[in-house]
Amino acid sequence: MKSSQSLLSLISSRDNFWKYRMERDPEEGGKRRLKLQGKELLSVPLEIFDLEELQVLEMSPERESCLTYRMDLVPREIGQLRNLSVLNLDTNELRSIPVEIGDLQNLERLTLSNNYLSALPEEIGQLRKLTSLHLANNSFRELPVQICLLRKLVFLDVTDNKVKKIPERIEDLTQLETLLLFFNRLESLPESFCNLRSLRTLWLGRNRLKALPVNFGNLVNLEWGHNQCSSNFDENPLERPPTEICKGGPKEIELYFATG
Repeated sequence: MKSSQSLLSLISSRDNFWKYRMERDPEEGGKRRLKLQGKELLSVPLEIFDLEELQVLEMSPERESCLTYRMDLVPREIGQLRNLSVLNLDTNELRSIPVEIGDLQNLERLTLSNNYLSALPEEIGQLRKLTSLHLANNSFRELPVQICLLRKLVFLDVTDNKVKKIPERIEDLTQLETLLLFFNRLESLPESFCNLRSLRTLWLGRNRLKALPVNFGNLVNLEWGHNQCSSNFDENPLERPPTEICKGGPKEIELYFATG
């Protein structure tokens, strides 16, 4: 493994083309963080993947002082960074993720929003420490079933895709608290969806739902009331129950199905 000091010397000699700075990130508990940037950068310098101590890696042009070009490929060497806990790859031009992503056994947060992804590798199911997964604004037609293996997942954002189907195994995400499915093409939800009893925030607005599962009222931890952002059903052609009933929360929904 090359030392950070020798890498810094190498990088300094090519500073006209790209720069990097590894620092302690106060927002991530002092973890070692690297933000890559460079106006003339055309590929990710592979020397980065020798930094085994790296814990937070920023490779998103959306983030301040980061890349100014958009990647269309994640180097397979990404799997060498086995201490990574945060990987930000949003707002690029990615159409696939390498299978080596499964080697990042310490990964806790992965952001892949604003790309062109329509599938994920099976190996993503190996990220057993992952708590936060961001997939908004991609091209998914189904929620990848391997996501259901991520038993520690607390936050999942699949907003603004083309998702028509949620797998039955969604119920395996027993710790999931936030699920954002806003602006998709869902026509129905599996009955197993009603077993997500840790859910507090759920966005289902702008889909094609005509009915909710009969046991939807079981989701008693959803934060309802006047917080419209926590549970959103707007712009669905709901008939069972009607939207007005849904706005009353889980108890009203449960009563509707019980008396219907």
